[in-house]
Amino acid sequence: MTDALKRLSEEGVAIWLDDLSRKRITSGNLAELIDQQHVVGVTTNPTIFQKAISQGDGYDQQVSDLAARKVTVEEAIRMITTADVRDAADILRPVFEATDGQDGRVSIEVDPRLAHNTKATVAEAKQLAWLVDRPNTLIKIPATEAGLPAIAEVIGLGISVNVTLIFSLERYRKVMDAYLTGLEKAKERGLDLSLIRSVASFFVSRVDTEIDKRLNDIGTDEAKALRGRSAVANARLAYQAYEEVFSSDRWNALESAGARKQRPLWASTGVKDPAYKDTLYVVDLVAPNTVNTMPEATLLAVEDHGDVAGDAVTGTYEQARAELDAVEALGISYDDVVQVLEDEGVEKFEASWNDLLKSTQAELERLAPSEG
Repeated sequence: MTDALKRLSEEGVAIWLDDLSRKRITSGNLAELIDQQHVVGVTTNPTIFQKAISQGDGYDQQVSDLAARKVTVEEAIRMITTADVRDAADILRPVFEATDGQDGRVSIEVDPRLAHNTKATVAEAKQLAWLVDRPNTLIKIPATEAGLPAIAEVIGLGISVNVTLIFSLERYRKVMDAYLTGLEKAKERGLDLSLIRSVASFFVSRVDTEIDKRLNDIGTDEAKALRGRSAVANARLAYQAYEEVFSSDRWNALESAGARKQRPLWASTGVKDPAYKDTLYVVDLVAPNTVNTMPEATLLAVEDHGDVAGDAVTGTYEQARAELDAVEALGISYDDVVQVLEDEGVEKFEASWNDLLKSTQAELERLAPSEG
């Protein structure tokens, strides 16, 4: 074992777990990860919940009660998932208090079927914040075109947000703009800006998956030599954008009113290609004031053999730009790649949500009490 996770924390990287289930909560596993593996936050998504609810019998009692009440499947899902998030938030509450609200956060996502509906997304975010009713919750809103105004509106209401499914540098800048717009709205409403927090979930591994596929199709030695380099380069340039925005005059005015920076969160950090080191998207993206949310396998890999050698991002921007330019020079369109990834991301979460609806409906029917 190394002290890599401790070192990661000392370098300013908040370690969050990209997973949640009732078993993880009730077994004491989550508390153990917080205590021993430096975990200071949890992220969830429809895929994670679908997997959790379809495995084991940890939800049987609650589902049986919901079936007895004849609730709709949508209401059942909300009751089940918000219960898990609430319990996880309570376990993380000491971290939340110790970090003055910076960490100890648990994220829950709006219904992904609303990704292209601004008004419904805002309404859903308000409902989720009310249902979970914990100050250390983050409501996840996808960074679609329709999501951007929703983010500004929800932040403006004083609700903390995890912006998800960010792939492109241009979209990331719009996300940061939406955050600042939301803070300005909150300030106009007289809200305490220091209580509003946000992270921007910039997706990493999927960028390599898509670009590598296209490089393989080209098949030249030059193309193959560029495999596995685009995702880290893209994320590093995102950090450059973060540094620019959060040193601007517009930001400084908000910061002086109590606002806190929206941290970049590296998401999708499990390595998909076995040819790459399994800690790639953690150790190569170490930078101050960032979050890295990891599946448990990645977390344990970093703990076991992660080589954390300090800040791996600051000052790498020229090289990162050259990496992406080299890919573009081969005829691979960056704009097309990131649009494909956003569209696929929304579709995958919608598909997981639909699977969640089906499996929960099946459980409601299985556990429904006999009439009489």
